[in-house]
Parts: sequence; C-alpha cells; structure tokens
Amino acid sequence: MMRQVQPPQTPNQRNSLFNAMNCFIGAVNNMDQTIMVPSLLRDVPLEEDRVMSSLKSDEAEGDMFSYYQLLKSIRRDIEWGVRCATADERRKENMKITRTNSSGSTCSYSSTCSYSSFSSEEDLEEEEDLEKLFQYHLTGLQGVLSKLTQQANFLTKRYKKEIGIGGWGQ
Repeated sequence: MMRQVQPPQTPNQRNSLFNAMNCFIGAVNNMDQTIMVPSLLRDVPLEEDRVMSSLKSDEAEGDMFSYYQLLKSIRRDIEWGVRCATADERRKENMKITRTNSSGSTCSYSSTCSYSSFSSEEDLEEEEDLEKLFQYHLTGLQGVLSKLTQQANFLTKRYKKEIGIGGWGQ
C-alpha cells in the first residue's frame, strides 16, 4: 500500500475545511485498508490515551470495534451526506406544510422582498451574526475533523500493535 503524495500547501490551504475533510477521509481509508479483520477489534478495550479519550462518551466506554464503526460512519456521512430516517420524515413533513401554505397563501415573493427592504439594519445585523456563526462552526468542524483524524491514525497503530506488526509501514 502506497500513500499518495500531496503537493505542497500554503498555510491557508492547510487550515481549510476541504483539507481537514480530505485528511480525515484519508486516515479512515488507511485505517480501513489496514484493518483486514475488524472483528478482531471486538471487546478490545481502549488504552487510556489522550487521543482516544476525547472521543469517549459519558454513556459508555466502548471498545475498539465500536470506534472503528463510528469513524467509518462519520466518513460515510461526510462523503454522502447525513441521511437518516428522521431527516427524511422531516423533509416530507416540510414539503406537506410548504404545499399547504403555498396553495392557500396570496403573498408573493415581491411583497416579501419589499418588506425586507424596510428592515435593512436588522438584515445587516443578521448577516454579521450569520458570518460569526459560520466562522464559529467552521472552526469547530475543523477542530473535530482534526481530532477524528488523530483517532483514526491511533486506531490503525493500535490495531497493528494488537496483531503484532506495530513497527511496519511507518
């Protein structure tokens, strides 16, 4: 297995969301390729390690297999989008509400636009809030992806250690 060589990046590119997602997906792909028999991870407790402790929840300690599954699930959500039954149900319900409102409503888009021109100060404040909110969530997402990448790499190394090939391929 050969790792892909990435072209040199500027400091701004290293801090991009796109790069963080690619690093995480690459780490999970590497983990997936390295762990040939995921069932060997069942009932293997996590060692107390600062990398994995940040993923632990208060509800359950979990084993290596559950973290392996979790990391793969997050990768799938990043690649394909979050698709769950409740989201589909909400979307269908919203479609019903929208259809009901649009058929019984006499309000047009132009009247909405003219109304919004009266509240330009509020719009500017809302835009600033949206920008701050976006920056906040972007920073948080990049941080989470960085931690998840570390955890995928740690899980890969731990698997190699468990099966006795700890020093290979590093």
